[in-house]
Amino acid sequence: MGQAQDRRAFALEIVETLAGAGHDAVWAGGCVRDLLLGEDHVPEDFDIATDAVPERVREVFGRDRTHAVGASFGVVLVRGQGQQPPIEVATFRTEGAYGDGRHPDSVEFATRRDDARRRDFTINGMFMDPRTGEVFDDVGGRQDLERRVVRAIGDPEARIAEDKLRMLRAIRFTASLGFTLDPATADAIAVHAGEIPVVSAERIADEWRRMLGHSSRAVAVRLAIETGLLATVFPEIPGGSCSEAVSRLERLPGTAAAMVGLSVLLIDVDDPVAVCERLKLANRETNEVSWLVRSRGELAAAKTQRRSKLFPVLAHPSRDGLLDLVDAIEQPAEAPSPDVAWCRQLLETVSDEMLDPPPLVTGDDLKAGGLSPGPLFKTLLSSIRDAQLDREVCDRDEALALVHEIRNRHQDDE
Repeated sequence: MGQAQDRRAFALEIVETLAGAGHDAVWAGGCVRDLLLGEDHVPEDFDIATDAVPERVREVFGRDRTHAVGASFGVVLVRGQGQQPPIEVATFRTEGAYGDGRHPDSVEFATRRDDARRRDFTINGMFMDPRTGEVFDDVGGRQDLERRVVRAIGDPEARIAEDKLRMLRAIRFTASLGFTLDPATADAIAVHAGEIPVVSAERIADEWRRMLGHSSRAVAVRLAIETGLLATVFPEIPGGSCSEAVSRLERLPGTAAAMVGLSVLLIDVDDPVAVCERLKLANRETNEVSWLVRSRGELAAAKTQRRSKLFPVLAHPSRDGLLDLVDAIEQPAEAPSPDVAWCRQLLETVSDEMLDPPPLVTGDDLKAGGLSPGPLFKTLLSSIRDAQLDREVCDRDEALALVHEIRNRHQDDE
């Protein structure tokens, strides 16, 4: 049984256990949407909604298998066997006002129908009994799935005003599903776009990771431009380059990673690192974006470059992302970048060890020869490495001979 099937079986087990204990329990939200969309949309996870209050959920499954991560909101995690990640079980509820624009000030346990109406979009507001396949739809979700529309439940202004993150979620769902954004929902996003900063930087960044890491990234950015969200989240992007950013993103392969998409989006920004830090990206992500943007010119005239200049670039862990990025920002019409094309051909003929071979001489070798770390030390290591990549020295003896030559030359200059 695969991981997705294991997950589904565990989610079914939870529903059956709650039902056996006398409770109404159903699959909820996104997993129902994906199941109704068909085999091309395998649910990433399953959420369960029930009329059992949190304490009762813990009684049914045992306290050793449960953890009340949000008991005041009716949320309990139920653990499975082995390394199986827990599944969230939430009590049907209604919600009070959202004072901070992100979280409800209060909740009350309610009916399944009430719970559906407090959710974000109609396509995410359905429930399913996995035992029978029966779908409970009190918000028009099935109809909007058929129409391929992302629409807020009830009053779009109210839904967006409650939780500002819903603006980015609406764009992500519309783009990734290939749907149309309901005009009234789009208008509500445009009205509230300037309020997105009330959401934490981490949550905003996570939505953009998911959008920019998906093949529909250009559609998502276009929607963000049209609703005013791009200008609010990324004020550093020059307004005049927005349409070009969409075109560049369209030229990225569908499999391009999120940080490659972000680098393309930020290619005209003066300080992309500052943007990454403001969004509180992980250090490795910030470093990747910094390297990609900084290295975009390193492939110029690749065919005539010395190996000592080109090979370190092609040996970098983000090399493939750089090739995709350069192709996207430099393509004349639909023709691939000649530099990228040449590099791709080269990579078919050289191994990783050829690109980044073990050094012929190390710092320990220099120390053994009586040198202390310093400017000359660094110069020697760099020069020997370049000579090795350029095939001017082929073994340790030749490398050490070059060390003596450079040292003597340096002493003569002094």
